[in-house]
Amino acid sequence: MTEPRCSAISADLDEPQAGTAATAAAWICLEQPGPWGRDALTQSRLDPVLGAELGRRAADAGVRVLLIRRPGRHADTHHDGPRRVYLAATAPGRSWLERADVADPAVLLDVDLAALAAGEPAGLGVREDGPLLLVCANSRRDVCCALRGRPLAEALAARRPDAVWECTHTGGHRFAPTGVLLPTGYTYGRLDAGFAERLLDDAARGRVVTDRCRGRSAHAPVGQVAELAVRELLGEDRDVLAVRGDTVHHVDGRAWRVEVAARDLPALRPASCGADPTPVTALVATDVHRLVPVG
Repeated sequence: MTEPRCSAISADLDEPQAGTAATAAAWICLEQPGPWGRDALTQSRLDPVLGAELGRRAADAGVRVLLIRRPGRHADTHHDGPRRVYLAATAPGRSWLERADVADPAVLLDVDLAALAAGEPAGLGVREDGPLLLVCANSRRDVCCALRGRPLAEALAARRPDAVWECTHTGGHRFAPTGVLLPTGYTYGRLDAGFAERLLDDAARGRVVTDRCRGRSAHAPVGQVAELAVRELLGEDRDVLAVRGDTVHHVDGRAWRVEVAARDLPALRPASCGADPTPVTALVATDVHRLVPVG
């Protein structure tokens, strides 16, 4: 008898998704066709020494590196042509996306990653209007990403060929299919084609969708939960909120303190396919307090 997939178990438990997005101030997305291993930066057709060094430098700077490829069938061949690169900074109100085609991915080692994380343009390519949706399809990390992510990416790319790519591990495969919207860094789970197209349309208009949202990568988990709680309270869908700890600030001067607590769910679930079931703890917003300005 086949064991239930981790994403099916998580969905059956109605596991909350808020506060589960990967934390990253900026993203580097490098085209690398062909197969990806579990540790894709060192287990793909990319030079493993380059991949390891880029991953190390990026982690030190708070930048996330993904490999990306066009949806569809992928031959197990080397890639000698130019590679597409996307760079994105995710700061609220100041997010941007840059596109470049590079002959040698080693040029990424020359990017000032600390400046990129601080929101400064890298100058490697040209500005891209976006948005871009990256759908996790790294089967070596979890089979749910292949079984659910790849068909979704292929279906979306047929209608939005320049806006959708497959990508390597983004975390939270139990929420598959998962996707990251750039340049804002909002991350979503349990996607379907219709909902994903809505995300792209709303993002193109500068609108934030809170439904199925795991959080914005610019924030730590508590901040992700706090921001989404304030958005839902206000019905606010513009990019006008900033987070400092557990406090959410609006550009108009208003602010809210959000109480966030860890709650145990009533059942065990595996974090990924093949893993042993473990207790589940989710972050939830328990209260939102409007802060009154002093003076």
